[in-house]
Amino acid sequence: MRYVVDNGAKWCAVPRDFPWWRAVYDFFRRWRAHGYVRELYQWLRRANRVARGRSAEPTAGIIDAQSVDGADIVVMSRGFDGNKKRDGRKRSILTDTCGDLLEVIVTPADVHDSKPAPALLDRYMDEPGRLLKVVWVDSVYQGQPLADAFARHGVRVEVVQRPHGTHGFTVLARRWVVERTLGQFLRARRLNRDHERRPDHHEQMVWWAGLITLTRRIAGERRHWPDLRPGRRPGPQPA
Repeated sequence: MRYVVDNGAKWCAVPRDFPWWRAVYDFFRRWRAHGYVRELYQWLRRANRVARGRSAEPTAGIIDAQSVDGADIVVMSRGFDGNKKRDGRKRSILTDTCGDLLEVIVTPADVHDSKPAPALLDRYMDEPGRLLKVVWVDSVYQGQPLADAFARHGVRVEVVQRPHGTHGFTVLARRWVVERTLGQFLRARRLNRDHERRPDHHEQMVWWAGLITLTRRIAGERRHWPDLRPGRRPGPQPA
């Protein structure tokens, strides 16, 4: 499944040294129905936060959305985003301040960015043990109805405004984290363009892409085997 997501291949184009593609796809559908990939990602996210010296559950998050073009097979829940000139679907995500994925919802691209935000927060906060208190958003996530929806969970919305008088690209405080996460999704070729017939399958592809990034980061941060041997002398230091 990681091969399909990372390389953007068709299911039937899985190399022969992997299991039969129909069996792999059957596991993909079953894991999607039971939410196993999302559960695995959340478990690894909490463990990684604790290893970094943070609490397992975040108290702050960031919300943003990304539109992608849809392939010809994408018929269900499709729309045109006139602002970004994308004909396909839109994925709205909630991340913590480290950029790790907390929740994702896929909608047609013509849905306004603020519309999925209450459902995105409801899906995340309905599980026990959530500690979210503040969410940073951009200027499109404004309005009293949206603030009321967040207030039901005791979450405060803070809009990160673009500095007045700036032109071109500008790094925005807090929001650059979620922008980095959205950019990392595009490294997975399966997410460069929407190839999923069903929106829930697209959500699973997002979780898989996030899992690839998270596990690679965890593997890069851990000590490798030669350094774990007892009594090993430190290597030569650079002059």
